[in-house]
Order: sequence, then structure tokens, then C-alpha cells
Amino acid sequence: MAPAPSPINSQHVAVIGAGAAGLVAARELRREGHTVVVLDREKQVGGLWVYTPETESDELGLDPTRPIVHSSVYESLRTNLPRECMGYKDFPFVPRSDDPSRDSRRYPSHREVLAYLQDFATEFNIEEMIRFETEVVRVEPVNGKWRVQSKTAGGFSEDEIYDAVVVCCGHFAEPNIAQIPGIESWPGKQTHSHSYRVPDPFKDEVVVVIGNFASGADISRDISKVAKEVHIASRASKSDTFEKRPVPNNNLWMHSEIDTAHEDGTIVFKNGKVVHADTIVHCTGYKYYFPFLETNNYMRVDDNRVEPLYKHIFPPALAPGLSFIGLPAMGLQFYMFEVQSKWVSAVLSGRVTLPSVDEMMDDLKLSYETQEALGIPKRYTHKLGKSQCEYLDWIADQCGFPHVEHWRDQEVTRGYQRLSNQPETFRDEWDDDDLMEEAYEDFARQNLISFHPSRFLESGR
Repeated sequence: MAPAPSPINSQHVAVIGAGAAGLVAARELRREGHTVVVLDREKQVGGLWVYTPETESDELGLDPTRPIVHSSVYESLRTNLPRECMGYKDFPFVPRSDDPSRDSRRYPSHREVLAYLQDFATEFNIEEMIRFETEVVRVEPVNGKWRVQSKTAGGFSEDEIYDAVVVCCGHFAEPNIAQIPGIESWPGKQTHSHSYRVPDPFKDEVVVVIGNFASGADISRDISKVAKEVHIASRASKSDTFEKRPVPNNNLWMHSEIDTAHEDGTIVFKNGKVVHADTIVHCTGYKYYFPFLETNNYMRVDDNRVEPLYKHIFPPALAPGLSFIGLPAMGLQFYMFEVQSKWVSAVLSGRVTLPSVDEMMDDLKLSYETQEALGIPKRYTHKLGKSQCEYLDWIADQCGFPHVEHWRDQEVTRGYQRLSNQPETFRDEWDDDDLMEEAYEDFARQNLISFHPSRFLESGR
């Protein structure tokens, strides 16, 4: 949209969450001239990237009253995309040669991602805006503003009024569970990847892992190091799929979906194979869940679609006072957080205008109708897939931000191809040195790194 004719306004904004989305949202809001308070229930920045060995008492996440453990990170986790394409645009995620304790691998561990976020928070003085150990319990519109109620770990409650609220609390804490016929009478143990940390509890067991994308592929191979057998059930596989995978320990089988579970402990797959399993691990993703949000039923989550949301960010009738950063699922997560935050910040200041409520609702209606006509299930509304760059470039145009770089787009595309084709080795064997070279030359050209790119490119892997 065209720049707004009205003067730029400074707003008092609450940001919920101090993870990768909340940190960059806070930075962009402050850059735009807003005053910002970030509220986070944890003791440090990082959100889901803060590893903890603790898990929830209800490992399937079915009890709404359970104490929530926010992190879903497991001990062995490494990124599933190259570090270059993961970073914010003006703060590259490059190895820190000045600190030997840091992980310099191209696909680093979760600890290195957390360290990167801590570096970002330090570089831009973001922690001074954060109230740690503060949980948001209610957000609601009041007379054109927003009431935010929170409580601290010490039991102190706060009731405050803000001009706007930006929700950045992520969507990796409310497990989505596979529906399996007969599971009610199956006697084995069930857990979700949200509660997976280390393979030790599965020693000598027969384990069924449901799901074979990033976490499913990782966790099944991790468990196979100690388990008797691991069987992966994947709805992406053809119904007759039955393949033995020789790595890492020659005890891993690939199946199609589960057909039924039985009270004698057996699991029957749609390929006809039967196994007597001890544990089922659901690597089946997460639900969008905002228990603190009260909008008089204007907003809802229906079949994992958060609606109504214009461009996955603004609820039309509540915009721009309420917005969401980071809902779409895509490879370019940190870049998305950044460009979405720039748009929200510019809209709140009045520098950029949104369409009318009716126009936003018409756009939403058209997008839903198009999705339905293409046969895409409602639950995939926020999975952008191959259209992620088109989406990001559209938002970038709204706020004068550069389009996604060629190398960044292609690193994601080719990275996921490797993940699919060589799941055991994709993190340590790759064929896109040309893209890595393009990325580091881009960083050097913009003076974003203090060393010549050849130093890293020639240093090996």
C-alpha cells in the first residue's frame, strides 16, 4: 500500500514472547519509534530454542490444566537447514571463530541457534525491553486499546493497557496427536515429540514413530541407537510401503500409515505388517493455541486454521491493534519474522496503511475459496510451501524491504531436497557450495561480516 498521509504515531506495544519472533519484533517496533514491553514466561531469551531436560507430566498434552514446558528441543537436535539462510537479513548467522566453544558446523546444534539469538538480543539491547518470568494470562480489546493481564513467577499480577499487542509466542507447545482406530484399548505407552529429549527410555523397546519429516526422521534414528526395533509410519508413503533402512543400526523399517491398534499390543499398518510395540511416538506436529486471547468469539482456531487473519498476520476487525508474527510454516522462519515485524511496525506507526476491513475480508474469502478449489485441506492454511517467497516478497513490498535473496531461497529448496533424498547425511554432505559462496559474498558486500568470505569457505566443513 502507499505510505499513509497522516503523521507517524508512536504506540505503546506489548510483545508476547521473547523467542526468535519476539526479539526481532521488539527491535523493529522500537526502530519505528514505538515503546515496547516484551513479556516472556521464561528466564532468558530464545523461546523454543532453550533446551530443558524437563518434560510435561502429560506427554500427549491432552490435559489443558497441565503445567506447560515451552521447549520442544531434543538433546541431539541440529538445524535442518543451512545456517546462512536461517539468520535475520542484517545479522547473519555465521560461525563465531572468536569463541572456540561455539558450533561452527553449517548445520549446527540447537545450542548454537540459542547463542545466535542471545548475540542478537545483546547486539540490539533488546533485553532491556523484556520482563522475564512473566506469563500472559489474558489479552482483550477495551475501548479501542488492549488490556493485557499477566502474572510473574512470584505470583505478582499486572493489569495494563496497551495501544497494540503483537503475539509472538510460537506454535510448538500444543501437541497434535494422530487419530488411530483402536488406540483406546492399546496397552502400550504413547508420547509426543514435544516430550522427547534423549533415546535412553526406549532401550530394547519396539517403537513406532508416526511421521517422517524433520523431527520424525531425526527422532526415529536417534531412538534406533538403543531400541530393539523402530518402525516409522508415514502417510506420505504409499499404502504398500515396507522398506528396511540399514542405517544407522539396521533396525529401522519404513511403513505406510497405521491401520489399527489392538488390545494385545499389536499395531497393524496399512501395508498389512503387524508389530507388537511398546511405545508410540507421535511426531505429528502442533496445534495453534492462544488460551490467553479473548476476542468475543471473533477469532477462532478451526481445524488448525487461525481465522480470520489477513495475510496470516492481521485479524481485519481488530487490526492493527492485534497482530501475529510467525504463524506460517516455512523454511525461512527468521526472515519471515523480520519482514512481518517490519510491516506490523510500519502499519502501527501510520507510515503504511492496511486495506479496509471489507477489503481484507474479501481477500481472505478469495484465498480460502482458492485453497478449497485446489483440494488443500483447511489444516494446511498456514503451510505455504513453494509459495513462501511470493508471500514474503509481497509483504516486503508493503514496507519497502528487499525481496528474498536468490541464494536464501535456493538454500531452502535444495536443503529440503537433500533432507528427503539423504536423511542420514544431508547435514554433513551437500552440493550447494555455490549458494554458500553467494551468501558470504553478499554478507561481505553489505559489510555484515568482519572477515573475507574466503576465510570460511576455504576452511572446510
